[in-house]
Amino acid sequence: MKNMLTETKLIAKSDLKSLLKQELNKEENRLGLVSSIDGEQVLSLILNKDKGEAELWLSDLEGTAQYPSVSPVVPQAHWFERRLKDLFHIEPTGHPRLKSTLTKSAFEQELAPLAADQNRDFISPRDFSYLKVEGKGVYELPVGPVHAGIIEPGHFRLSCLGEVIQNLELRFGYLHRGIEKRLTEIPWKKSRHLCEQASSDTALANALANAIALESLLQIEASDQLNKLRTIALEIERLAMHITDVGGMAVDLGIPAEASTLSRLRGQILRLGELLTGSRLMKGFVCPGGIATRTFNKNTLQEMRNLLTGVIPELSEVLHTFTDNTYVQERLDSTGKIPRSLAEEFGLVGPSARASGIAYDTRTCFNQASYPDITIEVSNEKAGDALARTMVRVKEIETSIAILKELMENCLTDSNPLPDSLPDSLPADSFGLAVVEAFRGELIHLICTDSKGRIRRYAIKDPSMNNWTAMAIAARNELIADFPVCNKSFSLSYSGHDL
Repeated sequence: MKNMLTETKLIAKSDLKSLLKQELNKEENRLGLVSSIDGEQVLSLILNKDKGEAELWLSDLEGTAQYPSVSPVVPQAHWFERRLKDLFHIEPTGHPRLKSTLTKSAFEQELAPLAADQNRDFISPRDFSYLKVEGKGVYELPVGPVHAGIIEPGHFRLSCLGEVIQNLELRFGYLHRGIEKRLTEIPWKKSRHLCEQASSDTALANALANAIALESLLQIEASDQLNKLRTIALEIERLAMHITDVGGMAVDLGIPAEASTLSRLRGQILRLGELLTGSRLMKGFVCPGGIATRTFNKNTLQEMRNLLTGVIPELSEVLHTFTDNTYVQERLDSTGKIPRSLAEEFGLVGPSARASGIAYDTRTCFNQASYPDITIEVSNEKAGDALARTMVRVKEIETSIAILKELMENCLTDSNPLPDSLPDSLPADSFGLAVVEAFRGELIHLICTDSKGRIRRYAIKDPSMNNWTAMAIAARNELIADFPVCNKSFSLSYSGHDL
């Protein structure tokens, strides 16, 4: 597979802010990631949406562990730069608020977990403080980290005046597992299994991103048939999770009949995954160079077609009954609004971006599975509120069904197992990149190898990293009672953030 990374540039740290701003002012470019390899440099990934390519900028820190923050001119970078402070003890000087993105208990305060020197000196300690909203009648309402049901742990601190939210503070890290560090220690051929655990509801997309990044390093070209099977799996995951999210919204709005129906139909879609891969969550299916050995014949394909055909009428009815409900429309309309200007500034991705009028879907831009050869009408809304985010999901459900129907009509039936000829090591001193449209949006896997072909750095950027800021903004000036609805409309991942 052709590596979409076309160039690696060395950029002086003093010039990074101005050059990054200049490059991102071009309409075709967006910021994919700001991170580091080992704490001795700043790594900036610039994606070109028109060409489906990317550039990697490396800025040497010259032994100082600090550089001028780019967040004042590139607001999207603010969360990435806070992660630099947490994980590498790199200080972006001039950052507007260098608060930790993790809890104190995620790891010891003095550690720089991903830096070559994990106990390096740091300029200032990590900041765990909350923003204090003062004024007569203002009070704080803590929510989490333990939540009702099976939701993952995350802490929300709402500063309220009466019933109106003045500010929302987010705290994560309760699920920090050191996944990126561990990916540099295990055999690379087994890395897909750990990538699947980064965010288990995005297991297939993470496995696919792992495979694409490694295949780009090894220059392995996937066959058309293999890409079709991978695309089917990716769309099954997208379909199941969008149904889950719409069903979750029905729960929060107190419409149990539609919520239970959508839950049952999600189970039918997961059955599609089981027929294709042997696992309802499709774990262990995608691997570098192929797919795991799986008996896949005409009978299986026909059973999948029949199952999907049977689900479509009932699914369509319940979705449109839900979105046509006047109560649903009135409750979600203008709730948790994110205007396009803010969505662009903070680099929103996935349904959250498309609900604010940003027609960015990596399936139409970057090489992944059978895309961008499949024609996709990007689901787009303009209002930027909870209703728009829900409508985008409903439209994407319809798009995924159309893609599945098309591919299952034309998919070959013999399986493509993992090749036996994969090398023992990866190319030395190289980078591999994957950009995949997970159901939440732009998912990035970036791999850097050392002089012996071992993985030196494995970076995962979950779509939620882009969107948590929007969640905090959307909650402001909303009623406390609308906070769960606002949160559900973004449907972000805690574990995908914590890694």
